[in-house]
Amino acid sequence: MTAPLLRARGLVRRFRGPRPAPFAAPGWTTALDDVDLDVDAGARVGVIGESGSGKSTLVRVLLGLDAPDAGTVEVDGRRVDARVRARDLHWLRRRTGIVFQDPYGSLDPRMSVGRIIGEPLFALGIDGDRRARVREVLEQVGLEARMASRFPHEFSGGQRQRIALARAIVHRPQVLVGDEPMSALDVTVRAQILRLIDELRREEGFTLLMVSHDIGVVQNLCTDVIVMKDGRVVEEGPTEKVLLQPQVAYTRRLLASIPTIDPPRA
Repeated sequence: MTAPLLRARGLVRRFRGPRPAPFAAPGWTTALDDVDLDVDAGARVGVIGESGSGKSTLVRVLLGLDAPDAGTVEVDGRRVDARVRARDLHWLRRRTGIVFQDPYGSLDPRMSVGRIIGEPLFALGIDGDRRARVREVLEQVGLEARMASRFPHEFSGGQRQRIALARAIVHRPQVLVGDEPMSALDVTVRAQILRLIDELRREEGFTLLMVSHDIGVVQNLCTDVIVMKDGRVVEEGPTEKVLLQPQVAYTRRLLASIPTIDPPRA
């Protein structure tokens, strides 16, 4: 049996909270509580749950951007340790890419688009014609190669998210992670980015881990889904089964909260 590409066991992450009283001990908030996760190569996995359920914390721990208080993470059979030097995690950065929620805040306004997209190639020491690769990936995400000389403020929100996506895949990662990558976009642009991610996944063959409040995004893009509540995985399985036949009361409430438009009365 093939080992999963991404494997997590017993993840726990707690954060110190405010003091309930001036001389009282500080409280603690548990963001992850004994989370297990397996993601096979080529899989498309969605992570859903209400705000504060631990989705983004899970992503940060999986990518070595934060260290768990307990538990282990392995990527391609290799242990991830977020406490080591940044250069010691180059192997992990080479295998993973991430698209963040905010297409405005995730791009350095002082850098040209070409430098932003090409930064992973320089930082990871990837050889080859880097400028040619930047031009290639710009065209892959539906932008023109000549736009590499422009700056982020010259683009719309949807174009900026395309730039962020280009940066995430320029080094050809094995795993692409989306942390609410479409929540800041309007409906039309969101649909365009959704189709683009699916097209790139087919072309590049990467594994997809998508965190989203928008259950429709997960339904259209992912074959499997994980439901989180209070830092725990409460339900998981094939997307169609979980969303159409949820077994847990929380999942049913989550699905029932999706806004719908009632048909007009005759």
